[in-house]
Amino acid sequence: MNKKTIVFCTICSGIAMIGLFVAILAGAKQIPIKTIWDSIFHYEDVLEMQLVRDVRIPRVISTALVGGILGITGAMMQGVTRNPIAEPSLMGITQGATFSIALASASPFLYGAMGNTMAAFLGAMISGLLVLGFSMKSARNMNLSRLLLAGTALSTFFISMATILALLTNKSQNIAFWIAGGFRSATWTSVKLLFVVGGITTIIALFFAPKINIVNLGEEVCIGLGENPVKIRMWTLLLIIPMCAVCVAVAGNIAFIGLIVPYIIRKIVGQDYRLIMPISFLAGATLVIWADVLARLINQPYETPIGLFTSLVGVPLFIIMIRKEKVG
Repeated sequence: MNKKTIVFCTICSGIAMIGLFVAILAGAKQIPIKTIWDSIFHYEDVLEMQLVRDVRIPRVISTALVGGILGITGAMMQGVTRNPIAEPSLMGITQGATFSIALASASPFLYGAMGNTMAAFLGAMISGLLVLGFSMKSARNMNLSRLLLAGTALSTFFISMATILALLTNKSQNIAFWIAGGFRSATWTSVKLLFVVGGITTIIALFFAPKINIVNLGEEVCIGLGENPVKIRMWTLLLIIPMCAVCVAVAGNIAFIGLIVPYIIRKIVGQDYRLIMPISFLAGATLVIWADVLARLINQPYETPIGLFTSLVGVPLFIIMIRKEKVG
């Protein structure tokens, strides 16, 4: 790890820590620093301490974990497809989970049987398998432009279906949360889910980094080194599915984090995914922490959808990336 990378990680960690503190301190109701301290170490059953301990702390932990997971899944997707503008939200995975949640929300029977978490897993599984099918169709000579276009088409389809479902069932306000994204429903249960599912899959993903490095060198090089690129790509995409599903189950559809973060990190640290992936986790967490702070503070006492901020940054960068990068 070179000096530039160390400096970047140090600055990013500092910005993240400041963001965590601001996120707990600020909001529709300002909380004194002493109350925050007492809420953690000398808890009493009073309203302000309940707000800190049961609302703001689990919310800010959720923002960090979701941002980190989205950052690392974007790096994984870009690595195995060798496509610098690939990410789960552009490949239809997160939108598939969002549509599945919308479908479950529209039916009391389905919602009672599955809930948001299982609905997200099923939706991400179906859309992820579709992406996997496109990836394996011509694994030795993958047309990345066609793969990206197919993923974008799936993304549009799933979000459109979720919107139609919301209109037909008069669930527009409820389902709009999942389409726009946000953390107002985050609880300690969300934190536990992210730690268990997200934590296990993230650790496994970090062990995949050397394999992703090999695939990123190209099909011929990968085969020459005795590795099976199809198998590595398949297992990586299968690993991405539960990671995306748990993020959508907690925060809805938050786009472009997995696109922006690893793209920038790769410019700083180079092509080694053993560095790109963990640093993408850190940078993704930092970005989502501050996006959530802005979402809560910019239009008080109302909360702006966090997906609005990520899209405002992500769309222009996406256009710039398409102009600069050769895809396919």
